[in-house]
Amino acid sequence: MHRFLIVIEHAKKNYSAYSPDLPGCVATGKTIQQVEKNMYEAIKIHVQGLAEDGIPVPKPQAVSEYVFV
Repeated sequence: MHRFLIVIEHAKKNYSAYSPDLPGCVATGKTIQQVEKNMYEAIKIHVQGLAEDGIPVPKPQAVSEYVFV
């Protein structure tokens, strides 16, 4: 099992998400819940593709933190 950070951003009419540890792995959705579900599926497919190609799954290194100013 792998654990990856995803970043969700609000666009004009939907939400988009990506994982800093998986370049090129992105998803969109009309709601936050939908983009989370879509990103889960995108990561699952991405990791399966890496395995099929014999490429090791990158170890998660991204972290997030809020900064209060």
